[in-house]
Amino acid sequence: MALKGLDYEYHGVNIRVGEERSEAYVELNPSKVVPALIDDNGLSLGQSMAIIQYLDDTQNGPRLIPSDPVLKARVLELSNVIACDMHPVNNLRILKYLSSELAVSDEQKKDWYAHWVAEGFDAVERLLERHGSGAYCFGDEPNLADCCLVPQVANALRMGCDLSSFPKVMAVYEHCQQQAAFQQAEPQRQPDFIN
Repeated sequence: MALKGLDYEYHGVNIRVGEERSEAYVELNPSKVVPALIDDNGLSLGQSMAIIQYLDDTQNGPRLIPSDPVLKARVLELSNVIACDMHPVNNLRILKYLSSELAVSDEQKKDWYAHWVAEGFDAVERLLERHGSGAYCFGDEPNLADCCLVPQVANALRMGCDLSSFPKVMAVYEHCQQQAAFQQAEPQRQPDFIN
């Protein structure tokens, strides 16, 4: 939203206590995950990738999914490595399931997380080596790939993962961390942040 310069009203959903499973929230977002977007016309939409595509199609501001077919394919390729291969196995509901249902130890859970982070960022690093350019993943303007990369790196750092083997990933992350729009999106800057 900040990258597009859009005003919005923020409503937090505390996934640590399961608010995403409340009847009211499931009515808005049947997948029981965050985020969800409710627009001025009453459209309710879940899943970050769908939300970004919708905003690109309906709102002014810089495109986050490029129009050029080759660049679009590259951006989607890298974005899907993160959104489809890395994020699902490392999100909070999966980590909780590992502990509560499979009785995985904290150390095993940390190893699980680190394994999938390394696998995913190895692919991302290689894609950036082959096709990346500029300060962002693909050029000098942020796009969907950067929107996917930044929170995944932040989560990996929070979980104590060693990312020193991924210099291109970290260069993009560090650059994004200096940009106001990415700073606005940091979890600790949200009104419902819980440390």
